[in-house]
Amino acid sequence: MQEQETVVKNEAKATLKFARISSRKVKIVADLIRGKDVDEALAIVKFTPKASSEIIEKLLKSAIANAENNHDMKHENLYVAEIYANQGPTLKRIRPAAKGSAVRIRKRTSRAKCWSCMWSNWNWWYNNS
Repeated sequence: MQEQETVVKNEAKATLKFARISSRKVKIVADLIRGKDVDEALAIVKFTPKASSEIIEKLLKSAIANAENNHDMKHENLYVAEIYANQGPTLKRIRPAAKGSAVRIRKRTSRAKCWSCMWSNWNWWYNNS
């Protein structure tokens, strides 16, 4: 029987739901900061001229605050372990069109999750993700 190491995951997460922006737009900025140090990630998000930058910045700050307040982690040791955006529920609206017909307008929403971890757990995330 093999011995397995037990690793205590020090991670904090933040969730964003029903953001009124397409998940395609959120994924562009999320890909830029995945795996980065949190200070570097905040700088990247702050100076990225995309519509979803404000949303991602708020989500990242929430994950950092959760790590500091709920899990007693230091801000200097945190990095963005995982971040992703998925499609949320679509709001369907109708616009009048020619000859009495109607065209459907799809107002897309997204949901995103962000995990921030301490650097000491980097090897665990790298090997198990």
